[in-house]
Formats: sequence, structure tokens, C-alpha cells
Amino acid sequence: MSVFKKHLSLESHGGTPTFLNITSDLRAAIEESGIREGSATVISPHTTCAVFFEEFVHDVDETGTEFLQNDLNHVLEKLIPNQTDWNQYQYPGEEHYKAVESWPDAASYLPNGDRTALWNCDAHLKATLIGSSETFEVTDGKLGVGTTGYCYFVDFDRTRARKRKCTIVVMGE
Repeated sequence: MSVFKKHLSLESHGGTPTFLNITSDLRAAIEESGIREGSATVISPHTTCAVFFEEFVHDVDETGTEFLQNDLNHVLEKLIPNQTDWNQYQYPGEEHYKAVESWPDAASYLPNGDRTALWNCDAHLKATLIGSSETFEVTDGKLGVGTTGYCYFVDFDRTRARKRKCTIVVMGE
């Protein structure tokens, strides 16, 4: 069995959840791997990010977000409202604030000491529900999904723009 890894560098925009279509990257990784039969797994190492499989939607809003992604976000907001107050959720608690304030790069997490920059409990919970990885079949050296099936990476953290990453692991023969 062969194993091939490809690392993707991604950027989220902050303000709203960032949905990124990474299907072409997934298809390219499968082709680069040379693996004909097996599986491909897309993995996010970030606790506010998720990976999911969904139909490609041709309709987008004024920000370029697909309608189905907007619908997903609205449903998730009903279940897990965006954090807008310090006591809306238990997280982050005082001990977490203290720990982050002690980090050498604390200013990148708490610009000007602003604790609201850590109000992202909703992003953690949404990512937990969706999941941090997705596995796909590789058949005849190709991504084994239907015509409209696409792979998306989402960063639910609205607090700021960030550099993100994910890994594609292709395994098989």
C-alpha cells in the first residue's frame, strides 16, 4: 500500500464563516499520488474548522457564498447562535484568558488586549458538529463521487482573518 500526503495553505476572511471549495485540490492530490484504488481523506487540524461533502451550487450571494452554504450556516446559527457576549457560553473562561495572555504571541490572539477576540465558542461547537475530516473513495485514479459532489473546507471562526491549512492523505494501490 502507498501513502501520499499533500498540504494545503488556505486563508479565511473573518467576519463571517469562510467556505472554501477544495475539490480541485483534492482531485489534483489524487492524480499526483498515482494511486488507482483506495481512499483520500481531507483533514483539518484546526478546532474551529470543518471539512464536509456537499453538492456544488451555482447560485451565490453578493459575497460569493453558495446558497447551500448560507442555508447550512443559518441552520447552524439556530442551533448554536454566534457568540456576542462574554457570558453567552462558558467558554472561554477566565483560566483560558489567562493562559492566552501568557503566550509569547498573545497580541496576535488578543489584539490590544481585547478579550472579545476569543469569543468563538460557537465556531468550536459548529466545527465539532460538522467534523474535522472527510474520506472519499479513489476509483481508477479519480475521486469517486458523482458529478455534483464537492469537498469544502470551512472556518467558522469569525473573529479575524487567518492562515489555515489542511492535509489530504491518499492511500491505496
